[in-house]
Amino acid sequence: MAKEYRVDLDALDEVVRKLNGVLKDMNGTKGKVGSGTFLPSSALGKKYEEHVMLHKAHTEMKKFIEDEIIGKIEKLVEDFGHKSKKTKEAYDDAEHDNKIH
Repeated sequence: MAKEYRVDLDALDEVVRKLNGVLKDMNGTKGKVGSGTFLPSSALGKKYEEHVMLHKAHTEMKKFIEDEIIGKIEKLVEDFGHKSKKTKEAYDDAEHDNKIH
């Protein structure tokens, strides 16, 4: 007897929609990190020894958050979304082929 499988295509579709929503929300977060955390050099004061060091540390942390945290999460969610979409399409095609035969 052949083994049967059942795939909930609507659930896969919902996963893709929700992942797209996460990516959309993350664009807002990325924008906040980019512009909302801008710190002009003068905001930290001037003419003291640690001024340049503090500004440099802020800039490096901002870049780390953008690239290493948000960027990697975006890539992960995007990759999972693409794979989920391709999986759903493959099951759609298989279901269509089974109906023809």
